[in-house]
Amino acid sequence: MLPGAGPDVPTITAMRARELGRKSVVVGDRVGLVGDTSGAAGALARIVRIAERTSVLRRTADDDETTAEGRLERVVVANADQLVIVSALADPPPRTGFIDRCLVAAYDAGIEPLLCLTKADLAGPETVLGYYTELELPYVLIRPEADLDALRSLLAGRISVMVGHSGVGKSTLVNRLVPDAARAVGTVSAIGRGRHTSTSAVALRLPRLPDRDDDPGWIVDTPGVRSFGLAHVSADSLLHGFPDLVEGTVDCPANCPHTPDATDCGLDAWVAAGRADSRRLASYRRLLASRSGEGDARAEPDHRNPGMREE
Repeated sequence: MLPGAGPDVPTITAMRARELGRKSVVVGDRVGLVGDTSGAAGALARIVRIAERTSVLRRTADDDETTAEGRLERVVVANADQLVIVSALADPPPRTGFIDRCLVAAYDAGIEPLLCLTKADLAGPETVLGYYTELELPYVLIRPEADLDALRSLLAGRISVMVGHSGVGKSTLVNRLVPDAARAVGTVSAIGRGRHTSTSAVALRLPRLPDRDDDPGWIVDTPGVRSFGLAHVSADSLLHGFPDLVEGTVDCPANCPHTPDATDCGLDAWVAAGRADSRRLASYRRLLASRSGEGDARAEPDHRNPGMREE
């Protein structure tokens, strides 16, 4: 790592040294460099050391670890401390199942989540926020042409990774935050699906704010995804991705699987008593079923809230 590297450090081109072997370098890694670190045209440095990672955000292509897709684990980013879950409030409608998956992955990685709700000019946030009311999940609303001061203050001094379905306005948001980023922007089809535009993760230094000298932070923009597999997350960690349900398992019998047919599972009584949303329990159990290959985690629309989809 460069001593005293700050926001204005030049971009350095580097290649992995042979002595690192098969050890991979991912976006967000802090590395040690040797060679020409001037950033001048044609200069090339070597990556000779990868520092221990403080966090690793992962996803798989499938939930079932017994499948080839479930065993294929992808590191999304290293050393992030905030996961910005970008979801549109309309066109396409918000997908709470996807948000739930991102929350599980964030809690498992020890990364704080932030819900970023775009297209707030088209619909209100009440339905989505009501679904997460027990979590006290931090959120920010984004409207076209409105300033991004609230979001910038939540990004300052942090390394934030941004994830979201294609078409939710993530690339547009990145371009507003970092005008020089020039991330490709797609459109939403008639069936509410966005076209994949970003093809690889990239770390972007946020520009300094006027009259402020503090660290503006970094954002890591990731390709739009249709699913966020959780085969790498243990069953216990999966439950802790639903903190509003955890206390409801206190009275469960030993080794309770928490499935719908589990005898005396305390979660049903917990929800019946109004201590958690029944949709949250349904989402958790869908993930349990998907992990074991017994069901498809891609859910049906929530008919009580037709403008909101579960996946």
